[in-house]
Amino acid sequence: MSRDLLDAVRAALAGREAWLVGGSVRDHLLGRPTADLDVVIDGDPADTARALARATGRAASFALSEAFGAWRVVARDGSWQIDVERMRGDTLADDLELRDFTIDAIAEHVAGGPPIDPLGGLSDLRERRLRMVSPQAFAADPLRVLRLVRIAVELGFAAEPHTLCAARETAARLRSVAGERVFMELRRILDASEALRGLELMGDLGASAAVLPELEQLRGVAQSRYHHRDVYGHTLEVLEQVIALQADPAVAFGAEHGEAVAALLAEPLADGLTRGSALRWGALLHDAAKPATRAVTPLGGRVTFIGHDDLGAELAREVLGRLRASERLRGHVAALVRHHLRLGFMVHEPQPLAREAVFGYLRACEPVEVDVTLLSVADRLATRGKRAREAIDAHVRLARAMLRDALRWRAQGGPPPALWRGDALAQELGIGLGPKVGELLEELARAQYAGRVRTPAQALDFARARLQARMPSS
Repeated sequence: MSRDLLDAVRAALAGREAWLVGGSVRDHLLGRPTADLDVVIDGDPADTARALARATGRAASFALSEAFGAWRVVARDGSWQIDVERMRGDTLADDLELRDFTIDAIAEHVAGGPPIDPLGGLSDLRERRLRMVSPQAFAADPLRVLRLVRIAVELGFAAEPHTLCAARETAARLRSVAGERVFMELRRILDASEALRGLELMGDLGASAAVLPELEQLRGVAQSRYHHRDVYGHTLEVLEQVIALQADPAVAFGAEHGEAVAALLAEPLADGLTRGSALRWGALLHDAAKPATRAVTPLGGRVTFIGHDDLGAELAREVLGRLRASERLRGHVAALVRHHLRLGFMVHEPQPLAREAVFGYLRACEPVEVDVTLLSVADRLATRGKRAREAIDAHVRLARAMLRDALRWRAQGGPPPALWRGDALAQELGIGLGPKVGELLEELARAQYAGRVRTPAQALDFARARLQARMPSS
């Protein structure tokens, strides 16, 4: 934790009975940076929060929980926050016994001094062990099942058997937890370097069935001979490939594009997620509709999933809506799912692609034209059945070429500026404003992008020719 922030907290709470507790103490002992502090006070949390806001400068304080009387102090630049709660029970020990895991039940007095560790959390930290504070820990708050997974993958800890057993017994009750609380844990699990281990642990505990049943339904869904795993295994491999692309895009796309892709994936998107984090959600949900669309052809017994892209986009919206994610994140992930097959279909067109075809792809996929190109590569790299090497090589070659155009498209804000406004074009052509003008403008944009028209005069001639071609012959 920041020394300046800690000093400000100590100055503000001088003379009060207050303790730092929870993850901030744990992370401090582990040498991990943290900008979130948890304070327990033997007194009024509201008064304490206001004092902290004044002492730390540019910060706001507000009630966080009416039920528990918790308050939060947040830096106006979002760089840190402090949660303040009234001590539960008559003593600090009573409060610590109500927490989740022993490594989160270590306290430090704000005035300083040695750690207060009545439950053996320091030993568990040294052993990198997750142990519940009491047999009632998960029943008191079922969200702690997901918190166990999140802490395990973020810290690389392992839960001891009794804790795993208790979590497994409680996992079904996650269905009753508010979606936004579930999402807060899921987004950190999925954003961790060991996200795959987290998902597997969630499945083992029964947590996935409670909070992401769409993921569990992928187990055992067999695919075509072009796949080497069922839909569940394939989904995890796509996620693994996305994580690898996020770590080093140059491996798949070369130094030419690696830096630009890395910068794009690091951009903030929504709900505290970057575009790279959102791409992981796209990987997780890209085939979510396959169980509902699976069919086997009568002749040849070929397995198909026709329409799983469109249906999957709606399903992705439903999943993120249930988790109370923002509309921006829902729309972004839904677009990734809807368009994740598009580039793969274009592999079978004459190469290099016609510029009109490139325009069609970019126009259809915006504003995820870069992101979905990356997802399509991860999807192809995780498909290693019949003729895999040939298909992978062809797809990656096309993706590298498309990525150049997609990055330029995004940097320039779409296609080049139009050569004609709709009203002016309609007047020159002697037609009224309406859908016909919009269609002509889109055809003009496509032709301009392909270099077939370069001047307003050429554009007008092109539009007249297109309009004439549409007129019924007499």
